[in-house]
Amino acid sequence: MHSKKTHTVNVGGVLIGGGQPVAVQSMTNTDTADALRTAMQVADLARAGSELVRITVNTEAAARAVPEIAERLEQMNLQVPLVGDFHFNGHKLLAAVPECAEALAKYRINPGNVGRGKKRDEQFATMIETAARYNKPVRIGANWGSLDQELLARMLDENAARKTPLPLDAINREAVITSALESAERAEALGLGADKIIISCKMSRVQDLISVYQTLAERSRYALHLGLTEAGMGSKGIVASTAALAVLLQQGIGDTIRISLTPEPGGSRTQEVVVAQEILQTMGLRAFTPMVSACPGCGRTSSTYFQELAEQIQAHLRESMPVWRDSYPGVESMTVAVMGCVVNGPGESKHADIGISLPGTGEHPVAPVYVDGQKDVTLKGDNIAGEFTALVDNYVKSRYGRGRNA
Repeated sequence: MHSKKTHTVNVGGVLIGGGQPVAVQSMTNTDTADALRTAMQVADLARAGSELVRITVNTEAAARAVPEIAERLEQMNLQVPLVGDFHFNGHKLLAAVPECAEALAKYRINPGNVGRGKKRDEQFATMIETAARYNKPVRIGANWGSLDQELLARMLDENAARKTPLPLDAINREAVITSALESAERAEALGLGADKIIISCKMSRVQDLISVYQTLAERSRYALHLGLTEAGMGSKGIVASTAALAVLLQQGIGDTIRISLTPEPGGSRTQEVVVAQEILQTMGLRAFTPMVSACPGCGRTSSTYFQELAEQIQAHLRESMPVWRDSYPGVESMTVAVMGCVVNGPGESKHADIGISLPGTGEHPVAPVYVDGQKDVTLKGDNIAGEFTALVDNYVKSRYGRGRNA
């Protein structure tokens, strides 16, 4: 269903577009010049499931740190493509530090931040020619927060001359699209193949993003990177990103995604990876980690025990996935139910691969466990959580273990 009409782009071994599964991307927020801290955060993001990780390359010190970051990741046995994020001085950095140009798997160029006038064309050409020389793909990422002002002024003048001028919002949207597509076409003219180009048009409002990408999908065959820019913090950022991306993904638009969440104080940077995965998995587009079904609770479930068990099981599954992913192929599609009373508990548990129906208020204090639709065992006592976790682990080994069909 997805991306059948776009070119396939190879980014450090990760195939994007052309009907490939939608890839998950993230970005570090460390000072890239600090190679150790940046490598550690890239490693955290990669272990959480990010298939590409973008890093800021804004100074010569940051550019010189890139090969060391790549080397540290290799020492950790992590094969995650690094994407260099360039603004304003990318042409200088790529020329001054060729080892950075070589170590990166992809360059991100914002056409609104390349330069002005004649310098813009020259500096853009330098970066594209460098990409072609090192055989690197490029994401041409337009953003309405940093739109090419000369292009916008030209389009506003053209609009003013119309008999019936378009609304300003429509011109802003068209300017972002034009910036990305004209830049991509120029990159091709400079020798970069269409199978080396990914484009994005980041907007901060849901309806604008949907409209822009629907137009992009109609007008081009370039691979598309999706993301709502400046999505925000917490539930607002998650809801806004989901609302925008789900519509586009359902229409078959999008080849790679990033959820641009503002981290909460003390929060993990990996949250944006988890949200991206959960959008794709709940839509049935990809599977990353076993999914836990749990009831919302009601007057029959005055105890919070089932909530705590659901949280514990979900955390256990995600923490186990780095090992399970290699040892138990297919485990990411497993479903687990943790239910709170007899109303829907047994039924939901039977529909899951493995499920438990905990006793609600006033019910007999026992918890039946269902495996592959059949009642397997009944748990009771003070260690239901530990016993059920062990049953889940055993189920994974017996169903997904490599020797299960031997």
